[in-house]
Amino acid sequence: MFDIGWGELVVIGVVALIAIGPKELPGALRTLGHWMGKVRRMAAEFQNQFNEAMREAEMADLKQQVDTLTSSFDPIGTARREIEGAVADKPAAPAASTTEPSAEGGPPAPAAEGASGPSAAPAEGATEPTVAPAEVAAPPPAPPEVATDGALAGEEPHGAKPGDRPA
Repeated sequence: MFDIGWGELVVIGVVALIAIGPKELPGALRTLGHWMGKVRRMAAEFQNQFNEAMREAEMADLKQQVDTLTSSFDPIGTARREIEGAVADKPAAPAASTTEPSAEGGPPAPAAEGASGPSAAPAEGATEPTVAPAEVAAPPPAPPEVATDGALAGEEPHGAKPGDRPA
């Protein structure tokens, strides 16, 4: 802090010894030490408060940046917009008939009223489009048969080797 060398300290000590006197010098140095400690503590406290204010300012700035980022971050809305955009980009498949298949895979149910497409009434002067017959979906394959020991039919039982006779 102060650029004071050893020679300068010796000169200050000799002047203090002459000015204050040998009896009062130890008390004066003790008082000077207390005052120096107080000044150092005050400087450290000021520096800590200054650093804390800087951290609070940085935190406020970071909070503002996070708030800005989170206000524009909406994962659900983004996903919804992407899905809607993908659906809108995909061309609509032409309806095969005026009926819609039921959820159970049974006979087709009539289309809902007010639906747009071939089932809606054609505009005046428009010809009704020809509709191709609906493709019939094949029924799902039957589950494999299970033997009494828990193995699939046609397979060896668990732990059995090829060529072993059934028990």
